Amino acid sequence: MAEHRTMQRAALLDAARSLLSEGGTEALTFPALAERTGLARSSVYEYFRSRAAVVEELCAVDFPVWAAEVEAAMAAADTAEGKVEAYVRRQLELVGDRRHRAVVAISASELDDGAREKIRAAHGGLVAMIVEALGELGHQHPRLAAMLLQGVVDAAVRRIELGAAEEPPAIAEAAVSMALRGVRGA
Repeated sequence: MAEHRTMQRAALLDAARSLLSEGGTEALTFPALAERTGLARSSVYEYFRSRAAVVEELCAVDFPVWAAEVEAAMAAADTAEGKVEAYVRRQLELVGDRRHRAVVAISASELDDGAREKIRAAHGGLVAMIVEALGELGHQHPRLAAMLLQGVVDAAVRRIELGAAEEPPAIAEAAVSMALRGVRGA
């Protein structure tokens, strides 16, 4: 029984990722989840009490995986500057990933305070990864520098997600260049 519930919950989350990737937050409805998974609508409510609960669960499941990929890319770098570059590049490489598109879609939507706080906390953990490297580069306020660096990444992500005139590799190169010039100027 527990295994069946775990499989159903995973199927609902996978359907939620697909719906968010395809149609944004408006597409994430309980009737759509039910249709995608073959469950009755009332059954969806047995797993999640609201759309915000689905969002919270997606963040809890997907964000750590995404953050681990960024952290692994940073760990492979030999220098603080290399860690900064890996931090920016890996996040931008993940933009096309369904997990990332789902997190971006939900972070822009109308969410309750609990869901919004979980997203903030997850992003805070991501920003914390780069603080040490920025300190090594001589920043007097490495936490502030990390938050500003994440702002560059977020702007590049939005540009890629919006299908800007520039190709994603050009956006990534511009973001990396801006980040490295900015962190060197400490």
